Amino acid sequence: MSTTATEPAPAAAVPAGASGRPARRRLPARAWIGSAVLLLFVLAAVFGPMIRPYDPVATDLPHRLLPPGSAAGDGIAWLGTDQVGRDMLANLLAGSRVSLIVALATVLIGGAAGLLAGLLSGYFGGWTDTLLSRIGDVQLAFPSILLAILIAGVLGPSITNIVITLAVTRWVIFARVVRASALATRDLEFVDSARVLGAGHARILFRHVLPSCWQPLLVAATVQIGLTMVAEASLSFLGLGIPADAASWGATVSAGRDYLGSAWWISTAPAVALAAVVTGVGIAGDAFRDAADPRAQI
Repeated sequence: MSTTATEPAPAAAVPAGASGRPARRRLPARAWIGSAVLLLFVLAAVFGPMIRPYDPVATDLPHRLLPPGSAAGDGIAWLGTDQVGRDMLANLLAGSRVSLIVALATVLIGGAAGLLAGLLSGYFGGWTDTLLSRIGDVQLAFPSILLAILIAGVLGPSITNIVITLAVTRWVIFARVVRASALATRDLEFVDSARVLGAGHARILFRHVLPSCWQPLLVAATVQIGLTMVAEASLSFLGLGIPADAASWGATVSAGRDYLGSAWWISTAPAVALAAVVTGVGIAGDAFRDAADPRAQI
């Protein structure tokens, strides 16, 4: 009796990205564009004042209101000079450092406070969640810029006070994001298993719940950096933010209001820089959020 050898079935075609390893999500081009703008801003803030030193109280009246590209003393004022003869490029670079310091400090302080409040509120629930949520609701009932004006008016203009002011107005945003993640994680099976095995609240919070909060917290922090810069510029524009002995984009825009007809570059240069940086941060933050959220891919 003859037997027929059974041939192995042909292997099914494996689609790209399904070879046993999870497919990597590619960031869209807009993410790289926004990141490039943000990187350029960081480099200008870190190294710009070293290359082109700036003295916020020094004046050069013979070279005041020079248009961009004019010769001023021993150099060229590439972005012109303001009403007291200060170089606008040096002013712009020095202001970028102040904006970066204020934005990062505000996000770190406000993010840390919001992280702690959101973890406690989302994990424990009960009266803790009710108390923190009601405090957040009351604060969100006021426009953040009005609350910032009130606090800044009481504390006075200084870099430290503006960081405290903006951190107070931003912590609730981070707390809401962390609370939502903690609520979604606290009843999962691996958390229940750790609880059954005798793990304490502190271990469960920082070992199991906290890792699930990092990703949405970082995305929120990226978006808040741009919004914080706008808030700082707004307060400085009103004279409640950065003091006069420090460079600020908002204060420069405010100082150039009376010269829009004759020296438009005074207000235009910092306004364009602020708009470009905030737009770049927003684009990068939205792209990273979409890449981190699987539902955004559907």
